[in-house]
Amino acid sequence: MAGVVAPLVAVVSRHASQAGSSVDATLVAAVRWSLGRRLVCGALALVALGAVPLAQAATQAAKAENAAKTAKAGGAAKTAPEAKAAQNTVTVAVISLEGDARYAPRRLERAYPGHPAGRPVQAARLAAEDAAMELDIAGVSLKVREVLLPDAQALPKALAELKAAGVHHLVADLPLAELNQLVRTAPAALGGAIVFNTGLDDDALRASQCAAHLLHTFPSRQMLADALAQYLAARSWRKVLLLQGPLPGDQLQADAFNRSARRYGLKITQTRPFKLSGDPRERDLSNTRLLTGEREHDVVAVMDSDGEFARLLPYATQWPRPVVGASGLMAAAWHPQWERNGGPQLSRRFVRLAGRPMQSHDWAAWTAVKAVAAVLVDEPGAPVARQLQQLRGGAVYLDGFKGPRLSFRAWDGQLRQPLFLSHIDGVVGTAPLDGVLHPTEVMDTLGVDEKETLCRARP
Repeated sequence: MAGVVAPLVAVVSRHASQAGSSVDATLVAAVRWSLGRRLVCGALALVALGAVPLAQAATQAAKAENAAKTAKAGGAAKTAPEAKAAQNTVTVAVISLEGDARYAPRRLERAYPGHPAGRPVQAARLAAEDAAMELDIAGVSLKVREVLLPDAQALPKALAELKAAGVHHLVADLPLAELNQLVRTAPAALGGAIVFNTGLDDDALRASQCAAHLLHTFPSRQMLADALAQYLAARSWRKVLLLQGPLPGDQLQADAFNRSARRYGLKITQTRPFKLSGDPRERDLSNTRLLTGEREHDVVAVMDSDGEFARLLPYATQWPRPVVGASGLMAAAWHPQWERNGGPQLSRRFVRLAGRPMQSHDWAAWTAVKAVAAVLVDEPGAPVARQLQQLRGGAVYLDGFKGPRLSFRAWDGQLRQPLFLSHIDGVVGTAPLDGVLHPTEVMDTLGVDEKETLCRARP
């Protein structure tokens, strides 16, 4: 013990003589000096000065060391809950309709190309998991809440519950009528809201029916048609036989494709109607060989919003021609076989979570939640009105695992993004294609540009 005490006595004595301090000050200096070594050394210093008996010093040293350990453990134990309590928790609600015809069991069994393969709530949860680390650094946590409406009449009650929970961010996976109802009522019901359309390609939602607080992560019908037309023009498949169904959605698809054909120099050689019917008098309207008997075409484009006719058309044409549009070669927001830009990792994470491949509707929901996370990271404490301005103004950028960074168009709230030209087994190209030009942003060659927009709503 003398070998330890003697150096301590020398240090303390020298400090006291130089500073001219009292014994109490010397004791404090000795304790402070010894804390960097061991608490017991501080006790020995006190013994060397004769301030306390040896037995008492040993007891005090043991108590001090135990107290320090307890305080350290207690501090560590309190750190996590206190940090968690200090975080701002933001909830994103994924709203869908229980009786949505898109998720009828028969349709899901058929797995029509380009149609939903399941509800996208798991994709939203995956996005929250993916963004957790950067949100944690910003002091924010993100939670996903599923809201499954039994019918449209349940929407006001659901919005009242969301308001009580402080929810302002809505991922809408709804049919057109219910989505319009949500867009009309959500801002007033919630005291401000941002609504993401993740499942509908209707051009009207980006034009005459647009809203300042409505953003679209799912591509528009015109974007899909432009992507396909760019690819056909690049391959010099310019003569197109157009097959069109009887449904209103078929007509809207045909209108979009005709606009794209004019834009990119394609020629519609003939437009022929098809119809699936049990009436013997209409049998010819579903006969694929009769419908495609005209020879002067390079490609067959099928406009089928239902999907039943289109899925049977490839390899059933009269002449050996590729099929594009609602089957065969399609434009899509996502494909599970995309093999670049982190695509395989994203697809595998989704399969582990949802038990099925990621499709375009899933990617759109995942991207919507990623957009919420991105604006929260940029400005963690910003009110929802400010977040909307940043998103709609194109000031927030996202990584959609497609290559270029993505942002929303200020004029209609549509997410500008590359689209995949793909078939069931893989991706053969991406649009915009090389050689397609635009004065400011080449991704704006897909869909309605600022000078063409009919949307006048701004946040």
